[in-house]
Amino acid sequence: MEEKKLTYKDVPKGYHLCFNDACTKRASCMHYQARLLMPENCYCGPAIYPSSWQDGDCKCFCEKRMVQKAWGFTHLYDNVPQRDKAEARRCVRLFFSGGNGPYYRVHNGENMISPEKQDAIMKILAKFGSIDGIRFDHYVEDWDFG
Repeated sequence: MEEKKLTYKDVPKGYHLCFNDACTKRASCMHYQARLLMPENCYCGPAIYPSSWQDGDCKCFCEKRMVQKAWGFTHLYDNVPQRDKAEARRCVRLFFSGGNGPYYRVHNGENMISPEKQDAIMKILAKFGSIDGIRFDHYVEDWDFG
């Protein structure tokens, strides 16, 4: 499969950029690679400080990699007993900071969730029943911005 090319439009707003040209990990660091894509008319924004480089290692290193992100909850509660569905849904909504907005943005595909968050949601659902065969509605390969 051909690797998806990283573009500046892929970089989340507010993502910290690295300007350490001497870093030995820069070729595989998402912060540094995102900075290389920064338009010339961009003058300020969040950055990785030089103090992040300590003892030959960067404390802010984020490996440049693709991950399988997901969205959509249509069948997420299929194995949850009817009497527990409202509570299971409440627990998953609380995972998204308690509000309905973030929950429904992921459900509708406006936002996608990382593999780590997918696992955390499955752990929540496992408390209510089997998670065998439970999947999110959609999956896509996308850049991991950690």
